[in-house]
Amino acid sequence: MTLVAGVDSSTQGCKVVVRDAGSGELVREGRASHPAGTEVDPQAWSEALDTAVAEAGGLDDVAAVSVGGQQHGMVCLDEDGRVVRPALLWNDVRSADAAADLIAELGDGDAAAGAQVWADAVGLVPVASFTGAKLRWLADAEPDNADRTAAVCLPHDWLTWQLAGAPSLEALTTDRGDASGTAYWSARTGEYRLDLLELALRGRRPLVPRVAGPAEVVGSLAGGDAVLGAGTGDNAAAALGVAAAVGDVVVSIGTSGVVSAVTTTEVIDPSGIVAGFADATGRHLPLVCTLNAARVLDAAATLLGVGHATLSDLALSAPAGADGLVLVPYLEGERTPNLPAATGSVHGLTLRTSTPAHWARAAVEGLLCGLADGVDALVEHGVEVRRIVLVGGGARSEAVQRLAPAVLGRPVVVPPPGEYVADGAARQAAWALSGAPEPPVWEQPGVRLVEADPTPQVRDRYAEVRGRTDGQ
Repeated sequence: MTLVAGVDSSTQGCKVVVRDAGSGELVREGRASHPAGTEVDPQAWSEALDTAVAEAGGLDDVAAVSVGGQQHGMVCLDEDGRVVRPALLWNDVRSADAAADLIAELGDGDAAAGAQVWADAVGLVPVASFTGAKLRWLADAEPDNADRTAAVCLPHDWLTWQLAGAPSLEALTTDRGDASGTAYWSARTGEYRLDLLELALRGRRPLVPRVAGPAEVVGSLAGGDAVLGAGTGDNAAAALGVAAAVGDVVVSIGTSGVVSAVTTTEVIDPSGIVAGFADATGRHLPLVCTLNAARVLDAAATLLGVGHATLSDLALSAPAGADGLVLVPYLEGERTPNLPAATGSVHGLTLRTSTPAHWARAAVEGLLCGLADGVDALVEHGVEVRRIVLVGGGARSEAVQRLAPAVLGRPVVVPPPGEYVADGAARQAAWALSGAPEPPVWEQPGVRLVEADPTPQVRDRYAEVRGRTDGQ
């Protein structure tokens, strides 16, 4: 049996899976937590990876390793390879004004014109999440640190480099999937826009990682014989982990809510709602992301003083639409729509709807309505949607699974609970090891198909409230 390992270095923790390269059978796994916050010393990721690897039984018998990591994070390195400052994570919104400035600058003060230029150049429009916006924040808020930055990379790039023993800065690599979320690399041309990197950093041009091919071997594990795959961003890794094909839309309910589709067609959306990312196979992965997802359920459960199982039961006991009670769940600001300073809002609260069941139902439906808007945005840009693949921690809720097809209006496929980012990274590692033209096919037992009659009135009411308030 040839073994491969996949790493998921997410916002909240690190997971490592070791699988059989041929069948995909899970052999062992391990995990460790990351510190909370929107900026983190990357060394914490390395320490968590060491802990997770040890819990997974080590890598001595593993033939290949790949890393899937949270997208967009800004890791700045000095000329000696030392971290300049704690990494800003994707959910750090202090760069919101910087993103707006970048848009305006490319449009000569006209935001709409600037957005079109950005979309044409790199397939997305800057928001606080993207690395380019964080680099502009760095240039303005911490110019001395910007001056010290000799190279800038992403979380998965840095961890792959660490696994290789942190050789020279020139050895840094990334992949299409993660590079496409920086705002200075184009999935359409396959090239960096170094002029936009320079714009973000106000004239500075640090080294950026080489973009490796999807199945490329980029190095070897320091102190071992395993080869290193290119790795990728978490969204592209998750799509690879569930073997998403053209026509599949992956809806991931984790710390963020992500709606992404595998397609051969590039999507350019100057509104910024759809980001024109690449996937981990050489195709495209247009994506809509919300800041508020599984933690909406956490907040509702905390407010009601119940566990998640009880929250699910309560939600399923209330009628569709919760008798008009609507939660617009912008609890941490919002990325889509781009409202970083927004707060959540509740509408339709009456004596009748002031029950735990109504509140639970409104929380689940509000979460799903935001994701349904993401599916609609992909359709508007010509993306084929045959079915929804529902993954992530929030997807384990029975209420989410049963209400999703009604709110999303399409059949929903629910794979068994798993670590799909880590699984996708493992599948990529097996692909790099094989040298085959396509990634290996692994069976997915236990997949559940969920169907339900659509409830368009739920989305109509949500749209009415959302449009009236924008959650503020």
